[in-house]
Amino acid sequence: QVIRFRKKIEKDDTYINAIQSLGSTMEHCIKQNNAIDIYENYFDDVEIEAPEESPSAKTINVFKDPNEHKRTATHISWFPDSPTKLAVAYCNTEFQASPPGISHDSYIWDVNSPNAPDQKLSPVSPLVCLEYNPKDSHTLIGGCYNGQIAFWDTRKDCLPVETTPVEVSHRDPAWKVIWIQSKTGTECFSSSTDGQVFWWDIRKLGEPTEVLYLDPTKKQELSCSLGAYALEYESTIPTKFMAGTEHGSIMVCNRKGKTAADKVVGLYPGHLGPVYALQRNPF
Repeated sequence: QVIRFRKKIEKDDTYINAIQSLGSTMEHCIKQNNAIDIYENYFDDVEIEAPEESPSAKTINVFKDPNEHKRTATHISWFPDSPTKLAVAYCNTEFQASPPGISHDSYIWDVNSPNAPDQKLSPVSPLVCLEYNPKDSHTLIGGCYNGQIAFWDTRKDCLPVETTPVEVSHRDPAWKVIWIQSKTGTECFSSSTDGQVFWWDIRKLGEPTEVLYLDPTKKQELSCSLGAYALEYESTIPTKFMAGTEHGSIMVCNRKGKTAADKVVGLYPGHLGPVYALQRNPF
């Protein structure tokens, strides 16, 4: 069949014309290939000398806490729409180490003007984490040292639009808040060293929409749950998340688990000290 097809094509006039017109182009390429060995390796016998200079980085700008009492920068979130702004949460995280009258403010900086912050955010309690909303770059969510969650709209003033009530918030600092993949772009979740994970909708911060306890016994009891410093979420796996606990273990949890045992999927015994950061392989 192949031979018959080939004979039929070769008798066709357009085939002959095409071959003639392509011949000169092809001949040019063949001549080039014959002139140059494209697989030749140059400088095989030359030893590469290591550069004398050790790698270094140059400081371009320094953004300093503008207050009299300097505080730790506990979290940074880059503005999602351009590389010029970043929100920084400032808080003294040592227990009762803050002097009276210390500022609670956190700031949004513009990379091009390091002398003064671009905008001020004034929470009820110092922020330990702060995250821009990837779907709406004017809104930020922050976790406070007293366990409350606060929500800002940068088009309004420096005060939060809404803050969660103390009685339904975390009982320890809200160390990590993450925006989650949702149709509305208004949902987020938070973790704390009180062993609880809360889901929130910023349109109604009066109470959490869901609660999960980081209980390694898989019974979903608050008394057994482990406090978490780190939280990791991958938007392609929307119901699952990972938490790094202050006991050194890493938990894999499923928000939509039908039973208490399904909610904590796995437990990896990790470190001997607290897990402060956790990152999933992006691939």
